[in-house]
Amino acid sequence: MLFTSLGMDTLVALMEHPLLVSASNTFNTVVEKNISISGNSSSVTSSVGKLVYIFQREYATVDPTLVDVVGTDEATTCVGVAIRNRKSRMISAAHMDSPEVVNNGLTQMLSLVADQDPDALYDVHLIGGFDDISPQHSNHRKIQTELEGYSYPLCAKIVESLRNRSEKFQIGTLHILWHNTKWDSKGIASPIFHGFVVETSTGVIIPACFDKTTRCPDEIVRRIRVTANFEDPTWSGRLLDTYDTSTDRVAIAPCVWTMRQKRIAMKLQSLSDAEILLFCSSSPSAEGPEFVDNERRKWDYLIRHPDWTEAFPHRQPRVFERTVDGTWARIDPFE
Repeated sequence: MLFTSLGMDTLVALMEHPLLVSASNTFNTVVEKNISISGNSSSVTSSVGKLVYIFQREYATVDPTLVDVVGTDEATTCVGVAIRNRKSRMISAAHMDSPEVVNNGLTQMLSLVADQDPDALYDVHLIGGFDDISPQHSNHRKIQTELEGYSYPLCAKIVESLRNRSEKFQIGTLHILWHNTKWDSKGIASPIFHGFVVETSTGVIIPACFDKTTRCPDEIVRRIRVTANFEDPTWSGRLLDTYDTSTDRVAIAPCVWTMRQKRIAMKLQSLSDAEILLFCSSSPSAEGPEFVDNERRKWDYLIRHPDWTEAFPHRQPRVFERTVDGTWARIDPFE
């Protein structure tokens, strides 16, 4: 077990704290933003500005003088985490998917956010990790220390790790577990919100979802890193490096994979859509409509490019910089 009973007790106490319950109820009333660059009237593209998008198991620390918003989505049993230094306004956001990455992940996030002031206060927001084990209308207070599912162990580990650190944290949003769960007419649970954006100038956090035009740059390679990183000991217990804070460039750190990934991809590609949901998702009934297509596109790339050095020649990162029209363009990493 990667968390202790103290972690679970802390989680339950926070989930029942009146101020956090009120904050979660208020968060539920906020209209979810649909982030797109397609230009349709339902998007918020015109007000987004410079965006940094985070995929699963990635993190990014952003400077508010360089970036307008940072965000993530596609979370079901994963948890989106945002930490903001109130004084410097530096923000780090992550998409955590396993208790194994929490301790090192928080250290990575805080490496450019924390300062030397022992009295510095850091705002924390947690969104995601829906209740994937409790039946509808259950008494959530009767939570067992030994838990099934994915969301509860991850949430318990995050709050325990925050509690054990020396920095001072103020939790502003705890929209996780039953606070972030809805049930359909058949009693099947799913998340209310799958993601968020943080406005860097104010620290305001807003529920959000993205489309393919904004889950970028280099979507497929970044998705492959999520599933292939278990073959690369470099990333054991760590979040994936993705963004260079000082230069405002996306710098996708290399990840090694073997021919085994091609063999796995070929087998999985032959499955039906229903089988893919069953075998490849931690929450098959809660995935978005793009899940299967995203998996198939990832496997197609691995089948066509089984050698990881094609993606990362000389084990160098894939670097992208912003263009004048707001998109990303790949550049030579030695520039």
